[in-house]
Amino acid sequence: MPTWIFFFFTLMLPMLLCKLLTHKCFVSSTDSVYQDGDLVISAFLPLYTYQTSQHTEGAESIDVSSRITPYNYQYAMALIFAIEEINRNPILLPNVTLGYNIHNAGSIESETVLSFLKWLTGQDIFIPNYTCKTKEKSVAAITGKTWEISSLIALFLGLYKYPQLSIGPFEPSMNNSEKFPFLYQMAAKESSLALGMVSLFVHFRWNWVGLVISEDENGVNFVTDLIPQMERNTVCVAFMEFIPVTHMMDLDNAYEYHIRIMRYPAKVVIVYANTDSSLGVLFRRWEYILPWRIWVTTSQWEVITSMRHLILDSFHGTLIFSQRQGDISTFKEFVKTVRPSKYPDDIFLARLWEIYFDCAISNATCKSLKNCSSRGNLGLLPWYHFDIAVSTSSYHVYNAVYAVAHTMHKMLTQKGDLQGMKNGGSMDFPPLKLSSLLKNIKFMNPGGDPISLNPSEKLHIDYDILNFWDFPQGLTYKVKIGTFSPYFPPGQQLSISEDRIEWSIGLEQQSPVSVCSESCVPGFRKSLQEGKAACCFDCVPCPENEISNGTGKYIDQCVKCTEDQYANTDRTVCIQKAVTFLALESPLGMTLASMALCFSILSSFVLGIFVKHQNTPVVKANNSTLSYILLISLTFCFLCSFLFIGQPNAVTCILQQTTFGVVFTVAVSTVLAKTITVILAFKSTAPGRRLRRLLISGAPKFIIPICTLIQTVLCGIWLGISPPFVDTNAHSEHGHIIIMCNKGSVIAFYCVLGYLGVLSLVSFTVAFMARNLPDTFNEAKFLTFSMLVFLSVWITFLPVYHSTKGKIMVAVEVFSILASSTGLLGCIFIPKCYIILARPDMNSSKCQRNRVQWK
Repeated sequence: MPTWIFFFFTLMLPMLLCKLLTHKCFVSSTDSVYQDGDLVISAFLPLYTYQTSQHTEGAESIDVSSRITPYNYQYAMALIFAIEEINRNPILLPNVTLGYNIHNAGSIESETVLSFLKWLTGQDIFIPNYTCKTKEKSVAAITGKTWEISSLIALFLGLYKYPQLSIGPFEPSMNNSEKFPFLYQMAAKESSLALGMVSLFVHFRWNWVGLVISEDENGVNFVTDLIPQMERNTVCVAFMEFIPVTHMMDLDNAYEYHIRIMRYPAKVVIVYANTDSSLGVLFRRWEYILPWRIWVTTSQWEVITSMRHLILDSFHGTLIFSQRQGDISTFKEFVKTVRPSKYPDDIFLARLWEIYFDCAISNATCKSLKNCSSRGNLGLLPWYHFDIAVSTSSYHVYNAVYAVAHTMHKMLTQKGDLQGMKNGGSMDFPPLKLSSLLKNIKFMNPGGDPISLNPSEKLHIDYDILNFWDFPQGLTYKVKIGTFSPYFPPGQQLSISEDRIEWSIGLEQQSPVSVCSESCVPGFRKSLQEGKAACCFDCVPCPENEISNGTGKYIDQCVKCTEDQYANTDRTVCIQKAVTFLALESPLGMTLASMALCFSILSSFVLGIFVKHQNTPVVKANNSTLSYILLISLTFCFLCSFLFIGQPNAVTCILQQTTFGVVFTVAVSTVLAKTITVILAFKSTAPGRRLRRLLISGAPKFIIPICTLIQTVLCGIWLGISPPFVDTNAHSEHGHIIIMCNKGSVIAFYCVLGYLGVLSLVSFTVAFMARNLPDTFNEAKFLTFSMLVFLSVWITFLPVYHSTKGKIMVAVEVFSILASSTGLLGCIFIPKCYIILARPDMNSSKCQRNRVQWK
């Protein structure tokens, strides 16, 4: 029985506690604070936020409830601080006191509407088109923080032409002067926020970024600005999760979004929402189960500051874009003086003291009890509960109060008699006139910032980039690690001190990597994967003679080396090509030059032998003059090889082929003349025959000038139409630029070569026909064999010449010149030199007669 009684009381304990803790001063949508003055500024501020149970882990046991926080109450403190500061100012609104009327405007529209209608009608129960107010002191309304609440209130206030100032983020749809003619937004359009975030991603080479966005008007506008900036900078969306605003209290599907976020591998995630959005509620519930990520967010997202902070908190290292604002130096001191004893009628402050300083609230007065009203100091609270530095929205509240004050001051100044107006009790301000002045008001606030409510004058915002440092038991800080200013030129807008960044504990203490594919190493380029984002790619080697020596986006494509450069084997750098040609100093050039010189000397030596023994039968038998011409032409044939060796220039290019063609024509036509001379000598033995007269008249000698003249004309035409010129070839040999002579007209070149071939073929045919004549005076066999060698060399030359490149092609032509000239020299004159030098007995008239008689 005692056990059952204990069990029964245990079950009843939560109910008893609930009865004890619940009283008439519990959170109410109609809560307000009023401070009288000559003029009153009304404010509808989000003083309550939705909190989750922090000491339970099961999804079923988590509770979501509305409660006031110091962070939200800072809006009210900024309002009170600004009004008290203005009331002490002898220049701004002299002899006029400002009062305030603060109402809670939560994130649930129905609660805000009730609070607003109570203020509008002056009664607790709303009756349409009826008001209990006898005299209206309120001159303007400050609303926020969400655009839904501000736009809803604006529909009512617009009927009365009542000026309204919104402190929430800039909302383009509320900037419609036709729909909301009396609504003014204190915040500037965040036109550079998307660019700032993308600049941060580019700086750290993050191209795989997730988006967690509140599905409201602000979230959609932000994504609309963000996506084009990401595309322009090749930053891809890894995933995009829109959290509907209807899921504020939907506890059943809360972990559905958490599972999705955990599933994606992206290390960097943008979170864009307001603290009191459904996304904020969900994040508070995910405090201990969120994956390690680098969260990038804005100062409007302060859900992380309301959690229990541990060193293993997954929000450690969060990067926050905070709008740069002026410093209100005395605000921190003011915060430390705020307590219930100073503002005894402030129910919000009383509830704050009850939560954080264990001060009970009187059921009768809804005020903190006297024995604890002086206890505590908001400045002593841990940072994650309250930051005494003014927040962005609080700064907008501060500026909104000053905007109204400056406008009223201008109106009073226009009326002239401020003191008389006050004494007479006439402080009427036509709302329409106040609104028209408010639109054009410009002033400098006490923090030194220029303030204007004209949206066209608030084009850009500078941002401070903060890093969220998290340490055990409240040692938590936001550290400024960089700035972003859209006013600077591209490339200089972002400034980051990486050494001050504390990355998430779950990541290595170095710049994290968030990419779909690792950057390609130098020598490779990106190859996009079909059907995937531009940030997902494979790395493939660069093509031949192309390089890549950067990383990331700098190697989307390989860069082709210029004509005078070539790629190294790793495809990472272009190397200057070495200029080369068939140089005289090279082994090949030296070998060919030595051969040309030796053979030209040999040819000259043979010529000397023939001149010395010109009266011998061997020399005289086959026309010594033609032999001399042939030896001289062969000498020049050997020497013309030097035109092909060495660095080409305009002169050598012209002389190469023309000299070669003319000199070889002389040589081949001389062989033809010698062959015809042999034939005429044997065919004209009978007296009186016509052939004998041709032989005596020296007609064969005219063959040489006629054939040479034809070749000279062909060369002249060649030079006149398209002469050879100096050219470079950067492709025939890897790593080298070949300087060589371009033949100009290829047709002319082959005409010269073809004519030389035809002449050689005729000489070979004639010599072949005379090969069986008597041996005594006949050199036809030698001429036949020499022309056979000559034709073989040049027939072989053509395919070999076309199969080679660069300086080897030149070497082949030089070698063909030397080989064919050597063939003529050796086959025709070496046997005769052998007789002259080694067998003088065979080189006599007696020997010749004996041989003729023997035959």
